[in-house]
Amino acid sequence: MEAHLAVLGVEHSLSGKRWSWRGGNMQLGGAAIADLGNDIQTQLLLSRGVAREAIDIHRRPALRDFLPDPSVFADMDRAAERIAEAVIAREPVTVYGDYDVDGATSSALLIRLLRMLGHEAQHYIPDRLLEGYGPSGEALLKIGKAGSSLIVTVDCGAMAHEALGMAHDAGIDVIVVDHHKCSPELPRSYALVNPNRLDESDAGAEHGHLAAVGVAFLLAIAVVRTLRQRDYFQHRREPDLMALLDLVALGTVADVASIRGLNRAFVAQGLKVMARRANTGMAALIDASRLKAAPSASDCGFALGPRINAGGRVGEATLGVRLLTTEDPDEARAIAEQLSRLNEERRAIEAAVQEAAEAQLAAQHNSPVVICAGRGWHPGVIGIVAGRIKEKSGRPSIVIALDDDGPEGKGSGRSIAGVDLGAAIIGACDRGLLVKGGGHAMAAGLTIAADQMEAFRDWMAERLEGPVARASAEQAMTLDLAVAPAGLTPDLVTTLESAGPYGVGWPGPRIAVGPVTLVKADVVGSDHLRVIAAGQDGGRFKAIAFRAAETPMGQALLHGAQGRRVWLAGRAKIDDWGSRPAAELHLEDAAWAD
Repeated sequence: MEAHLAVLGVEHSLSGKRWSWRGGNMQLGGAAIADLGNDIQTQLLLSRGVAREAIDIHRRPALRDFLPDPSVFADMDRAAERIAEAVIAREPVTVYGDYDVDGATSSALLIRLLRMLGHEAQHYIPDRLLEGYGPSGEALLKIGKAGSSLIVTVDCGAMAHEALGMAHDAGIDVIVVDHHKCSPELPRSYALVNPNRLDESDAGAEHGHLAAVGVAFLLAIAVVRTLRQRDYFQHRREPDLMALLDLVALGTVADVASIRGLNRAFVAQGLKVMARRANTGMAALIDASRLKAAPSASDCGFALGPRINAGGRVGEATLGVRLLTTEDPDEARAIAEQLSRLNEERRAIEAAVQEAAEAQLAAQHNSPVVICAGRGWHPGVIGIVAGRIKEKSGRPSIVIALDDDGPEGKGSGRSIAGVDLGAAIIGACDRGLLVKGGGHAMAAGLTIAADQMEAFRDWMAERLEGPVARASAEQAMTLDLAVAPAGLTPDLVTTLESAGPYGVGWPGPRIAVGPVTLVKADVVGSDHLRVIAAGQDGGRFKAIAFRAAETPMGQALLHGAQGRRVWLAGRAKIDDWGSRPAAELHLEDAAWAD
């Protein structure tokens, strides 16, 4: 019964949420973290769905405990055989990748694999503005005429029926390596490896949460195994596939794939590889991001990934794959610095589009899905803006950049937990409301005729009304533990991080700290709330809430907390700006304690 009680009696927080436990009651008070570290880690694993008998393999996720036999996936062996044939025959191969981080890392992984096997491959990354998402028939035919009789598409192609049909008719073998949702009828390809095929085996479908780069890594295993069976390595060393895991970690996190099961092992081991800085381009990217320590999963999502994405969004689409495949330190440094400059440019463009999109929110306050559209919006930032709108509204959000003077627009959407946006977009395609579209549960892309906007809004609202209502009813501020103010220490942060890496599907621990009084509360930057909190036990710490100064919680803490005690909830982090590390709280919610 206790699990159903509101944590700390908070039925209605300053952001309007009920506080609940993710697992059991973990109100530690002033208990010593050193005595409870293993118990806390165990509780964190259990509350994320790990069976008690599987706790040990999840404490330190290793590939050997989670890696499936690649042959369980449909078309995997066929794809591996074809690539192995190309390697042995030194056949020209082109890797056709998407322009985002998953596409860049997937492309780089296969190019580096083939290089390890003594075979150089070309790459082709379409221009976001001129060519759009996915393979075009014209591009595939052009690549074929240039000499590549084998093309491997990565992070795209699952729905490219017309383009792949053109390549097939021209005698070009195309292998599709993807993870996006598929229609019942698959495009004509030599092989299509995708755990989200509707005809996938149960064993393969279990890995439907993989990013494309994870599927590409499994294909790499299958290729090496096939070549081993053909005695290819009699006189050459087998490639160290583990050295490619830094690419898998970056692509998996940046594509917002669920960090559970195999993906968690990919990220945990990939971060170790990344820390060794063996990939020249990855090392330059880390340096350009000004990271002081070895990259974390959070750094992949918020520092490294956005820089790779900037090339495809507002610059040159090939920059990411060029950076991640170069062996030249000077070239790597130059590309990484260029991507950092483009990332700053992207931020400015994004801010303008976000302001324009947010102006449309008020008119849609009753809709279960937010759909914002405007002419002149840069298509390269609409995915990021959709994510911001989703966070602000708490609803699935789609942002559409309409052509300045054309009949169509390109859109990108982001969803909330429990609402499958990709399936809804494919449903809209099936009903003729979109020119094309696809995606997965949490993110989707589309092309729409401008005169279909209203019909699309109406259909999406009807389709998502039920799922959004159910997902919203289940929303709560879910906490993992509560501690007294003096308990917020670097040791606690270390203990909490030990159950990582964290991300979508494996949420980072959220703690409540208090009761405290606010020694100081002010606004820093453009819209960030900063507070200094103190408890009666002598504990004192800093907390910061990003982009929250104008929210109800921010306004209450800025103007209504004097003389009142309050509970603060959020993520515990290390602040290493001072002479020695201290723990701070990245604030997400608050509630009055009296």
